Order: sequence, then structure tokens, then C-alpha cells
Amino acid sequence: MRDLGVGFGYLLKGQRWVTRHGRSYGFGLLPGLITLVLYAAALVALAIWGADAVTWATPFADDWSSPWQGLFRGFLTAVLFALGLLLAVLTFTAVTLLVGQPFYENLSEKVDADVSPDGTAPRSHLPLWRELWISARDSLRVLVRAGLWGVLLFALGFLPFVGQTVVPVIGFFVTGFFLTEELAAVAMQRRGVDLRARLTLLRSRKSLVWGFGTPLGLAFLVPFVAVFLMPGAVAGATLLARDLLGEETREDGADEPEAEDVTP
Repeated sequence: MRDLGVGFGYLLKGQRWVTRHGRSYGFGLLPGLITLVLYAAALVALAIWGADAVTWATPFADDWSSPWQGLFRGFLTAVLFALGLLLAVLTFTAVTLLVGQPFYENLSEKVDADVSPDGTAPRSHLPLWRELWISARDSLRVLVRAGLWGVLLFALGFLPFVGQTVVPVIGFFVTGFFLTEELAAVAMQRRGVDLRARLTLLRSRKSLVWGFGTPLGLAFLVPFVAVFLMPGAVAGATLLARDLLGEETREDGADEPEAEDVTP
């Protein structure tokens, strides 16, 4: 249970770090804003044309009598939009990290250097295109895993009582786990830790991961909040990655602002 509090503490420390480093925070907002515009456009399109897509996909219901046709297609339209929204929540972090790879790599390096006892940060010696490829490949593999969980939980959601109580709670923990993996990947990929090793590390301390990722996943459900929390989430995930890898961390490092980043 202690790890739950430690994980949540890293989330708070990450947000505090970016508030003390205004320039890093400002640059870190850009990828989230770009992704938000793209996702908002996609969801608006789904809301406008979702019913038409359902009608096209269910020609067998054309001859159904009222009100069954309307109820059936209305239910499918609602399910389609709900799945689109769930997909947006699950993939927002991955897409934002992919769009903002150079921004978040730089931010994560600054956090590492700030809290490291010797003031250094691990660096990736791979070219940018190679880092982007690895990030996109790993994100797709994580998305497939998250999607399988999503399908399973969606099916279990039809169970009486359990589907309306236990399943949503499990869903938030699953989302928190995969959300933490995506964020911690920024720091771990720079250290050459591959996806399988990352998942093994995260599973070894699930309470730590849930303490970090589950509250963040809940916050991400609030419109626009994800954009403003992403820079701090990357910073906090860097601190969490150092903990998982057993690296020594200077406790007061996250509280010491860099002179050039402090705004008057």
C-alpha cells in the first residue's frame, strides 16, 4: 500500500517540477495542443456522421418496424461514440508522445540531470528517425494489449451489477497501468530498456504504477486537462522510472528551479 502513495507522490513532484521550470513547461504544452485539436476534430466528425455510418453498416435493419430500428441503431451509435472516446483516452498519450518526441526527450533529460547526484542524464545515441520508429512500434504493441483489455471489459460491462461497479474500477486501473508505461517509456527508452523489460519492471511494482497512473487517467477524462498535465506527467514518470531502475535520486533536486527557466 505504501507504493500507492509513492506513485502518487511522483505524479505531484512531476507537476511541481514543471511549474518551477516555466520554459520547459511551455514547450511541453505544444504537442498536447496539436494532438487535442486532431482528436477533437475526429470526435466531432464521429458525432456528426456516426449515425450514418451505423445505418450503412446495418442494412439488415432497414425493414425493421418502429421503434426497434431506432432503438437498435441508436444503441449502436452510442456504443460507437463511447468506443471512440475510450480509444481517444487510451491513445492520446501515445500520440502526444509521438508528436512531441523531441520536446519530451529534452524535458525528461532535464529532470534526470536535475535530480541526479552528479548532474548528468542518460542520453540516447540513436538518430531521431530510429527513436520515432521504436516509439511508434512500441506504442502500437501497447495499444493492442490495451485494446484487448478494453474489449474484455466492455463485454463484462453487460453483467448485472458487476458490470456497473467492479468493471469500471478495473478499467481505471488498467488504463493507469498502460498510461504509466507510455510515459515512463520516454526515460526508459533513452536508457535502452525495451518494451518487454519495461513491462516486467512495471508489473513488479503494480501499486507504484497504479498510484501514479490511475489518478492521472481519471484526470485525463476531464476535457483539456490532459494537455496541461502532460509535461508534468512526463517529468513525474521520469522520477518513477529512476525508482524502478534503482537509480539514486537527489531528493531536493525537483524543488530547485533552473535560473533560466524561472519567470519573475
